[in-house]
Amino acid sequence: MSDPRTAPDPPSPEAITEAVPPPAKAADARAAAAAFVEALDPPPSPSAVQDLLLLASELVTNAVRHAGAVTALAFGADEKALYVQVADPSPDRPRQRVPDMTGAAGGFGWPLVLKLARKVTVRNHMGQGKIISATMAR
Repeated sequence: MSDPRTAPDPPSPEAITEAVPPPAKAADARAAAAAFVEALDPPPSPSAVQDLLLLASELVTNAVRHAGAVTALAFGADEKALYVQVADPSPDRPRQRVPDMTGAAGGFGWPLVLKLARKVTVRNHMGQGKIISATMAR
């Protein structure tokens, strides 16, 4: 991945403050993200909340579609950023594909993740898949 927003360092562990049960579907990820931001003080902007819900939804959708499951989901925040981490059982890295304009084969999720996040990292997870961490403006 040569996108400049893809950086080698994940968010600091201190920033990831809330792990939630692994969701089975995107709607569960959106609900978890909404509950997380509802508890933040000060609250993020409405557009940041919508972007976080969409980012969590896309990351979970991709994990379920391409890796078969989500093994962990966590959120975090600091004064400048919101964070989401999704772990899955596949070691395969996300890859850019040509979007299928007919809607049959997808290809829109990863470009959307890269557009919404200002930083995305992908790292191995103890030899048991990967963790994708995304940072976005608060």
